[in-house]
Amino acid sequence: MTELEVEKHVKYIISVEKKKDDFVSVLMEHLRLNGAYWGLTTLDMLGKLNVVDQDEVVSWVMQCQHESGGFGGNIGHDPHLLYTLSAIQVLALFDKIDVLDIEKVSNYISSLQNEDGSFSGDMWGEVDTRFSYIAICSLALLNRMDKINVDKAVEYIVSCKNLDGGFGCTPGAESHSGQIFCCVGALAITGSLHHVDKDLLGWWLCERQTKSGGLNGRPEKLPDVCYSWWVLSSLIMIDRVHWIDKEKLVRFILDCQDKENGGISDRPDDAVDVFHTYFGVAGLSLLEYPGLKAIDPAYALPVDVVNKIFIGR
Repeated sequence: MTELEVEKHVKYIISVEKKKDDFVSVLMEHLRLNGAYWGLTTLDMLGKLNVVDQDEVVSWVMQCQHESGGFGGNIGHDPHLLYTLSAIQVLALFDKIDVLDIEKVSNYISSLQNEDGSFSGDMWGEVDTRFSYIAICSLALLNRMDKINVDKAVEYIVSCKNLDGGFGCTPGAESHSGQIFCCVGALAITGSLHHVDKDLLGWWLCERQTKSGGLNGRPEKLPDVCYSWWVLSSLIMIDRVHWIDKEKLVRFILDCQDKENGGISDRPDDAVDVFHTYFGVAGLSLLEYPGLKAIDPAYALPVDVVNKIFIGR
């Protein structure tokens, strides 16, 4: 059986970080903070976080902070919840959350909660259950859940639940594996999983496994490595992960590796990227692949990092 090419993936991630002017880097310019989170968390799961210069990373992350308290995807970019969570997660990896002005960051996040309990991603007002998850996850990591109306936030997420047991990005929107992770993750963090019909949702999620062993995001779509994370983590949080064929999924993820240059792609033989490399390795971690650090399905950070934050309190 194919094995995980640990050293090659480490090399690949470091090479991505070093390239600042090739085509892919230019495309990634606006979300480099997300890229840093994907790459660094992958290195940590592989037990190789020590290959990067921690001080350099922390200093760069802090330069992405906006005066509002939120973070942009890169230095000088507008703040958004998406990048704010990535900043907190990267700092958590290095046990450096204390460099933040927690009051300022949590005020920024809570300022984006709307009357109905939903969250906007930034000042322009787009609403999506992704942002509900991000706000809740960020504030939980900062120990500032008191900053928002949690009951209202939960109520809004529950209003996005569909007849198939899944969740959409807004009320009435179709169920999608990515949104399901966001809603189930937010409900898990707030202790509200009783709102989920676990058998119905578990059935919908395990139906995402295709003949190849890979998982898709919705019915009739192609499998994609990134759903190894979105679907698996949701199944674990609702205790239904035994409903899929784990061995077939492991094989599918390993078949998506670039065995020569490292990195993982969405499907076998496609071009690799740091996003799918992270979700592939995270999926393998959830599948308890030997040699990988365990990752927390709700916080999307290694379990030891999460424990350090919560036990440290």
